[in-house]
Amino acid sequence: MTETDPYQREREEMVECQIRARGVRDERVLAAMRKIPRHLFVPKGCERAAYEDRPLPIGEGQTISQPYIVAVMTEQLELAPQDRVLEIGTGSGYQAALLAELAGTVISIERLGGVAERARENLARAGVTGVRVVVGDGTKGYPPEAPYDAIIVTAASPAVPEPLIDQLAEGGRLIAPIGPRDCQDLIKLVRRGGVVETIPLGGVCFVPLIGQFGWRGEGFL
Repeated sequence: MTETDPYQREREEMVECQIRARGVRDERVLAAMRKIPRHLFVPKGCERAAYEDRPLPIGEGQTISQPYIVAVMTEQLELAPQDRVLEIGTGSGYQAALLAELAGTVISIERLGGVAERARENLARAGVTGVRVVVGDGTKGYPPEAPYDAIIVTAASPAVPEPLIDQLAEGGRLIAPIGPRDCQDLIKLVRRGGVVETIPLGGVCFVPLIGQFGWRGEGFL
């Protein structure tokens, strides 16, 4: 712990005990998770809980994912410094901050205006640059900046939205939780030679992805 970074020890323990010990090996991902101050992306009063091995509510029915799941999804994106990344579901902004540390361009789409504004504030407070937060229906992707080298979906959909597959570059990787509202399978899509391969990564549980090509909700009836 230092005077300017009171949660440095908690971050180190999070990385070593929750993430590296469970099989995440990408050193760039581990370094990013040591660096990004996760406690700046949770509601006030929850700062110490930010480094616990569980998701946390951030308001409006949204959550910040468990650190281990964030690490697994980020590692599976196989990011390079020049990559263009699309995130679906900004949430607190924490995942976007990690992406910005590892890639070149990050565009993050958030359906809820209030959540998007808080994410922008969190990112600014953490000193993160290189993330553009856009309010909109993330199931449609963001065609103006397509194609993307990597796409990460941080909410659960009954199927991978077709617009996201269409916006994936050759050699691109897409990570998403797919399945019913109560539990899903984390999958990885890789586009190679015009063919999209599906790789299963295990069971997860995420909040639903609301939109035209996801789950229907208020405004999408």
